[in-house]
Amino acid sequence: MEPTTDLLERPLPASPAASDLAAAVEGLTTLLRTLPLRPAISLTAASTLRTLDHDGPLRLSDLAVRERVTQPAMTQLVTRLERDGLAERRADPLDARVVLVGITAGGAALLRERRAARTAQLDGLIATLPAADRERILAATPALLRLAEAAPAAG
Repeated sequence: MEPTTDLLERPLPASPAASDLAAAVEGLTTLLRTLPLRPAISLTAASTLRTLDHDGPLRLSDLAVRERVTQPAMTQLVTRLERDGLAERRADPLDARVVLVGITAGGAALLRERRAARTAQLDGLIATLPAADRERILAATPALLRLAEAAPAAG
């Protein structure tokens, strides 16, 4: 039997820097999740809209895999997003038998509004830090964005 390489099945040793970064990102994730935003939508709905905005229209099954939810759960979520005018189902231009889910202009606007609100709140929190910390955060931002983009696709 071959040894497993699945990160979820066995812990890998982490460097102190990676451990500190993981703790910082987990803390920031909690902070960002708990900032009050209007309109309030679920984290899964917000993530799904972001995926559609970033990656374009996707098959419902592919969207479920990327968001790590079951296909029935994604079907229900897309139905709610459609009802709210944030997403839409459309025929695939390359294969009319295939249905794609895409973000609507309203969904994209909602993402922009939520990001602007979150940015303003985060900006206020950053302003409370010492100048040296603010400079370090700003200097690290491009590398953190590249790290976020380097994450392997789900599935």
